[in-house]
Formats: sequence, C-alpha cells, structure tokens
Amino acid sequence: MITFTDGGKEVELRLRLKTGETLSPKDISVDADGTSLDVKEKRNGLLITLLETNQLFEKIMPSETIWYIDEDQLVVNMKKVDGELKWPDVVESWESLTAGMMQLLKGASIYVVGDSTEINQKVCRELAVGLGYSPLDSMELLESFSKQTIDSWILAEGVDSVAEAESSVLESLSSHVRTVVSTLGGKHGAAGRADKWRHLYSGFTVWVSQTEATDEESAKEEARRNKQEREIGYSNADVVVKLQGWDPTHAKSVAQASLSALKQLIISDKGLPGKKSLYIRLGCRGDWPNIKPPGWDPSSDTGAHPSFS
Repeated sequence: MITFTDGGKEVELRLRLKTGETLSPKDISVDADGTSLDVKEKRNGLLITLLETNQLFEKIMPSETIWYIDEDQLVVNMKKVDGELKWPDVVESWESLTAGMMQLLKGASIYVVGDSTEINQKVCRELAVGLGYSPLDSMELLESFSKQTIDSWILAEGVDSVAEAESSVLESLSSHVRTVVSTLGGKHGAAGRADKWRHLYSGFTVWVSQTEATDEESAKEEARRNKQEREIGYSNADVVVKLQGWDPTHAKSVAQASLSALKQLIISDKGLPGKKSLYIRLGCRGDWPNIKPPGWDPSSDTGAHPSFS
C-alpha cells in the first residue's frame, strides 16, 4: 500500500512493508536522483523492488530526501526544487495529471487534430472535463453557421471550401484561452494542410493518429518519422499520440496519454506557454516558432529580423 501526503514544498511517501520480520535500515535501499525514485527491500538476501518510478512531477532534492522505518511502514520524505507546482501521486493518476497540467499550461488552449473527427471530438471532451476547460467543436460550429452538414457542404462546394471555412473558425478561436478545440479530420480539415496552421500554433496541438505498430518502440519510431514528413499538416503538431485501433470507451486513456506527452514537452521548456501567449498577442502571424519583433510583415520578410527566444 502506498499513501502520499503533500505538505507544501515537502512530500511524505509511506509504503507498507510486506515482510513480517523486523527490518533495519540496512535492509532498505532508497535511490533518488532528481526526477526518479527507486525503493528496494532486502528479502532472503535478494533486493525486491517496492517502488520504481520516473514520473515524479518536477525535480526533487536527493540531498534532502530522507527515509526511516515506522513500524511496518517505510517513510520517505522528499523536498522538491520547484515549490510552485503541486505534486501528483507517485503513480500518476488522471486527477494529479490534470491538476499539474492546469498549472503548466497557464491557460494555453489545446487543439486535437488527426484523421478522425470522431476521435478528435471524444478526446477533446475528456481533456476539457479533466482540465476544467471549455470544449469547442469546429464541426459543430461550421454546421451551425452553414445550416448544413459537412458532407452536404463538401458535395455542394468541395473540400477546399470546408478547409478554408474551418481555417476562419480557427482564426476566431486563436485568441481564446482555456479551451480544448476538436478539429475536422481528413482531407477536408484545415489541420491536415500544412499551409493552414497559422492559428493552430496559438495553442498546444495533439495529433491523435492510428497505427498498425505492434509494440511501443515501433509506434514511437513511426511517430518520429511522421513528424519529419513536413508535407503533412499534422506533422506540425506539438505531440503525437499513437493508437492501435479505436474504442470510444478508451477516450479518457487517450486524453491521459495526450496530457502526459504535453507535460514532458512543457517540462523540457517551461517557457513554451508564455511563448504561445506572445505569439497570440503579436497577431498569430505564422512566424512560429521563431517569433519576429512587433511590426514584422510576413509578406515582406527578408529573414534579417532577429527572433525572440
């Protein structure tokens, strides 16, 4: 059993020891290296892993991580480097992940893109509920505006007309904060076109993509290749989540994987949410990620302007 207590800048972790024998400190091994924690117990001359995780939210201070045995429990007390962020459960739950991500995102919106409109919609709703954001659906907005279904629109005016209209919708949504936007899937959607990403860059984008890969490593390699295929609009996405098949009942799991990927991205560069905000304030001019100074005109750019870092 694991219990977890957040005490501001310090966290106390309690693990119930399974052995009934009296233990001494020499029977326990606790290894903390900043973002991971490894706890082992010696049994019959062998070290048995009690906890092994690299999911600690933010860095801990190994030099100030202390532990002791309290009857049948091992108590590990950790101090974190960044006191502004909440600690999640050591085994990261949906609740702790969403609570942490609300702080990391700093109000930045999320766009869900990919070939399936249905998948985009369902994942969008789960993300919005978890984060307390407003869910927005570009298909619903377009159909409400045009008084017709997307399929009827395509038959009447073609896929290019729909993509152009969705691009206008995304422009109107680009200044919004704390929203999760579901985009149209397939060739008639703006997100599938590399030249329609100007306003999608205003938020964090998650590309939900189905795969035939049979293992995690193959799926990761496929995602890396996809990101390099610049002619595909989705390759501009901040993160890629691969699915083997689709079951609507698993939408929350896909949403959780999406937030985990975004968490790793933002932790690697905590300036990203602020940079997104700056991009919006300067008018979403299409200069992401190398944001140009105020007054920059993309139609007359010579490449001589310095960019913001």
